Amino acid sequence: MKPKLIVILGPTATGKSDVAVRLAQKYGGEVVSADSRQVYKGLNLGTGKVTEKEMRGIPHHLLDVVSPQQQYTVTDFVRDTKNVFVPIYRYKHIPILVGGTGQYIDTLVFGLQIPNVPPNKKLRMQLEKLSAEKLFSLLHKKDLARAKTIDRHNKRRLIRALEIVDTLGKVPKTKKKSLYSPLYIGLTLPKEKLHENIHKRLIKRLKLGLVAEVQDLHKHGLSWKRMEELGLEYRYISRFLQKKITKKEMLTQLELEIQHYAKRQITWFKRNKNILWFDPKKDVQNIEDTVKRFLTT
Repeated sequence: MKPKLIVILGPTATGKSDVAVRLAQKYGGEVVSADSRQVYKGLNLGTGKVTEKEMRGIPHHLLDVVSPQQQYTVTDFVRDTKNVFVPIYRYKHIPILVGGTGQYIDTLVFGLQIPNVPPNKKLRMQLEKLSAEKLFSLLHKKDLARAKTIDRHNKRRLIRALEIVDTLGKVPKTKKKSLYSPLYIGLTLPKEKLHENIHKRLIKRLKLGLVAEVQDLHKHGLSWKRMEELGLEYRYISRFLQKKITKKEMLTQLELEIQHYAKRQITWFKRNKNILWFDPKKDVQNIEDTVKRFLTT
C-alpha cells in the first residue's frame, strides 16, 4: 500500500499555510514546504515564509535549507523531501505537502522523470548574453507548452529549458506511476478576491520591512543578478534600490506581475484533474471532512 500524503496547493495569497497548520493540528500532521524559494535562508518576507508564531507548534520542514547564493533544484527537493518523510511516517504522522511550486509537487508525487541533459557550456554562454524577454521569446517559439508554465523573467530557468529543448526537442512530460496515495486539496478564490489579497499582502510585507530585507541580503553578499532569479519581490525591489525604476513603478509592476504569476500557477494546477478545489474561508468544514474520510479509508 502506498503511503498517504495530503497536498495543499493553489495560487499565491490563498492561505495555504494556514489551512495546512489547521489540518496538521487536527489530524496529527507535519508540514513540508513545496516552495522553490522558501528553502533559501533570509528570504522571509518576500516569500511569505511562515513565522514561528504562525506554525502554532506544528513541525515545519524544508524551510531555510540553503544559502540563497546556492542553487537549489527540483532534484534536491525530491531527495530532501523523501528523507523528511521517513521519520514522519515512522512516527505515524501524516505529511502535509504545502506550496505553490507545481513542478516540485508533480515531480515528487508522480515521480516525474527529470531530463538527464548535461550542461551545455557553449550554449549557456550564448544564452547568458540575451535578455529574459528574448529567452522567453525563443522558448515560446520552440516549446509553447513549457513557455506557458515557466517564470518568463527567470533567466536561469529559461536557459535550462532552452538547453533541454536544444537536446531533446522539447521539455518532456513523461510520468511514472505515483509514488504516494495523495489527497489534493486545492485552494481557490474569485479573481477579484485573489487580487485584493495580493494587494493587501504586498502592502503588509512592505510595511514589515521587505525593502530592508532586500537591502540586507545585498549587503551580505547577494548580487543584484542573483536577486533577479529569486522571484518577483526580490527582482523588482532590487531594481528600485538600483534606481532603475521609481517606487511607484516598483509597486505597480510588482503587483501586476504577482497577479500574472498566480494565473500561471492556476494554469499549471488545472492540468491535474484529481485536485479537489475549495474556498479556504467558506469550505473549512468541507476540507476537514474530506481529509477525515481520506485518512480513515
